[in-house]
Amino acid sequence: MISAAQAHWQSIYSSKGEQDTSWYRPRLDESLRWIDSLELDRSSPLIDVGAGRSTLVDDLLARGFRAITLLDLSEAALAASRERLGVLGADVNWRVAGLLDAELPENHFALWHDRALFHFFTDAADRRRYAALAVRSVRRGGHLLVATFAADGPGRCSGMPICRFDAAALAAEFSHGFTAVDDSRELHATPTGGPQAFTYLMLRRHD
Repeated sequence: MISAAQAHWQSIYSSKGEQDTSWYRPRLDESLRWIDSLELDRSSPLIDVGAGRSTLVDDLLARGFRAITLLDLSEAALAASRERLGVLGADVNWRVAGLLDAELPENHFALWHDRALFHFFTDAADRRRYAALAVRSVRRGGHLLVATFAADGPGRCSGMPICRFDAAALAAEFSHGFTAVDDSRELHATPTGGPQAFTYLMLRRHD
């Protein structure tokens, strides 16, 4: 039996085209800028949680990365990305799962990327579980790049409540296992032209 959250996102991705969703961007330019700055070895294992139909994987593959895991609650979202990539996505690890229920390898990922998943965890206990999973799964010295709605961003997304963060508040959520490296702010323009303020934070896993 699927969860209410899974049913919600499956419905969204089954009924709406990509440009009909507020989070759509043709390229995740801010994420790519941060990832490029790390100068990671192209064999480094990466995970994109809440990947949806994002084109981040297209750009990572074009940069030569091959050990890529995409995780999302919606099978429809990942199926759309798989169809878009065709044979290019043959080596991508496709994971349909809720993040907090996912079994991920320990001390493995060189980079954990999250654009707009963490802010859906409105329960503090769930955010602690998320942070603990990231600590367990990201290798020592690896990085966590997380983007959420900023303190002055929207209070809801896709009809659901979210938590908003400035960089300091976001860093505090991960302080047990990560050190904040730097942050940035992005003003995302939705397909309908409305602005959405995002906080981006890069953190490094403690050695």
